[in-house]
Amino acid sequence: MTRRQEEQGLKMLLMAFAVAACCTVEARKTSRKPHIIIMLADDMGWNDVGFHGSNQIPTPNIDALAYNGLILNSHYTPALCTPSRAALMTGKYPIHLGMQHLVILEAEPWGLPLEEKMLPQYLKESGYATHAIGKWHLGFFRKEYTPTHRGFDSHFGYWQGFQDYYDHSVKATFAKYHGYDMRRNMSLDWSAQGKYSTDLFTDEAVRIINTHEREDPLFLYMAHLAPHTANTYEPFQAPDEEVVRFAHIEDPERRTYAAMVSKLDQSVGEVVSALRSRDMLDNSIIIFMSDNGAPTYGLHSNRGSNYPLRGIKETPYEGGVRGVAAVWSPLIKKRSRVANQLMHIADWLPTLHSAAGLETSLPKDLDGVDMWRALSEDLPSPRTELLHNIDDIGEVYSALRSGPWKYVKGSVSKGRTDSWYGESGRSNNLTDDEVRSYDVTAVLHSKTGAALEDLLLNSRSKPKRCD
Repeated sequence: MTRRQEEQGLKMLLMAFAVAACCTVEARKTSRKPHIIIMLADDMGWNDVGFHGSNQIPTPNIDALAYNGLILNSHYTPALCTPSRAALMTGKYPIHLGMQHLVILEAEPWGLPLEEKMLPQYLKESGYATHAIGKWHLGFFRKEYTPTHRGFDSHFGYWQGFQDYYDHSVKATFAKYHGYDMRRNMSLDWSAQGKYSTDLFTDEAVRIINTHEREDPLFLYMAHLAPHTANTYEPFQAPDEEVVRFAHIEDPERRTYAAMVSKLDQSVGEVVSALRSRDMLDNSIIIFMSDNGAPTYGLHSNRGSNYPLRGIKETPYEGGVRGVAAVWSPLIKKRSRVANQLMHIADWLPTLHSAAGLETSLPKDLDGVDMWRALSEDLPSPRTELLHNIDDIGEVYSALRSGPWKYVKGSVSKGRTDSWYGESGRSNNLTDDEVRSYDVTAVLHSKTGAALEDLLLNSRSKPKRCD
């Protein structure tokens, strides 16, 4: 396929989704609260999804979700795992939580302050079933800091920052600790040994959806390990049959990273398909996002690509804090578009509170703002500025965004990580014979695409007129 043919195919794809958006059904008239599904990738590069223009790693399920919903083009996060998750769960900047200094390492005695009310607690008060899967990383040195003591009905996953994808052990980053960390609620789950983490988390999500009483609202927080690296002695792990699909990638580590991303994409398809099979999809809000940019260089480097953005995970530059993000829901009034509204991950708590019509009041000291109308109706963002971080102990830097401008004071790692890293993943340096085209049919025929098409064709509501 020539580049001209590829570009024409992409235009046809976007036109197809635009037509679907025009003809798509209205959300079912109901007073029921929507199901909320958050799928959080760990250390995913900006350039490692198809909807950002890369054709090196196909992500048809994620792309189908994004093209049918909103591509969040200005979605910002803190630059590291723990601060990002703290902001998501509380609606506050990490600096207002004491969580702005690096991440919680193994056996460190601190966590998200217990006086902070978290998203699952708000939802639980309004009748939601609340389930967490995968990574926690908000503290576990006392049981009160763990997921099932902070608003979740259940948790299957790990408490620390990463683990081996198969044996689920954790080798401490700067200490000699080495132990097992796969848990079901407060107990170790030894039956998980030997099973790939992404598959385990996907199976758990599908099980929860299949056994959930669909008339009751569900909050499913699915925090993947992928594509974070595993232990330092074997950081890149994916099934062999998945790795061989990416023989076109020369770097063997990025080749495995691509397989990790591909398994993550398949997981998205399985979850969306399960929601459709239970007739829950037409009353759902589904969010896919990364917690921060990829660590292309340095400790725990996963060979992700933030191209064309500057910087990497841990830095306040765009490659570290401008995250992959998309949202889909039939409740969104203007779908199938790129949403350029400025947004911070802390905004999700008040945004979901508004979208779900929760009766509980929110505290006045939140940093997050309600973005629901702005996103749904394509209105100007109520946010004109955001704080990236202020860290006067760890890396000693500060950064903020105001309008189109960003101010950065200080530097991370003495500037060693402030540059541009990672291959583009695009085909502009290849001949027409070598070019790897964007696979339009893979998106349309993905499990996500099939589920959304089935929802469109078999909805119980009357479709909009398109004339």
